[in-house]
Amino acid sequence: MRTYADGRIARLAQNLKRARLAPEVVDHIMAGGEALSKGAANEEVAIWMKGAMERMDASLDRETRYAVRQGCACCLGGKRREQARAVAANYATLEERIRAIDETRMCYFQNVRMLDDGRIRLSYLPDGWDHYPCPCLRGTDEILSITYCYCCGGHVKHHMETALSLHLEVEVVSSSLSSGGKLPCVFDLTIVE
Repeated sequence: MRTYADGRIARLAQNLKRARLAPEVVDHIMAGGEALSKGAANEEVAIWMKGAMERMDASLDRETRYAVRQGCACCLGGKRREQARAVAANYATLEERIRAIDETRMCYFQNVRMLDDGRIRLSYLPDGWDHYPCPCLRGTDEILSITYCYCCGGHVKHHMETALSLHLEVEVVSSSLSSGGKLPCVFDLTIVE
């Protein structure tokens, strides 16, 4: 069994196994990940992740790869969980909760609003910047598949479900990593009945 020193790579391996994929598929996607040390430079991790996401995109259907990456979400507890629980406890309606999330920048979410079609849209970075750095792989110039960004999608989904007391589906509309820093990280959430 391979071991992975970098936590981001280890979480990916765990979630691929949880998806009950064939071992040879997991090995193919994870090829070379064991060579990266704990504390490897973001650029090294980004280069490896770029390849892993390309292998996932070629090997797995969209639903599976997005679910695997959502399972890799981090920062699900602590202050962010407290913020989300406080919104749920202190505001009664969906509209009030959305406004509170936006005004307080809960979990660093910004531009939180309800779209005309009932979806909820939010972003991580403010509008108007000319370059959007990725908060997860800082300092890299690598352009990664949007599949990678479903990890942040899982983070957004988790905290928004807590704050809104609803079941949600998430779509990554745009991301810093998949656009080479030209677009912000934007997420749409659909309420699941």
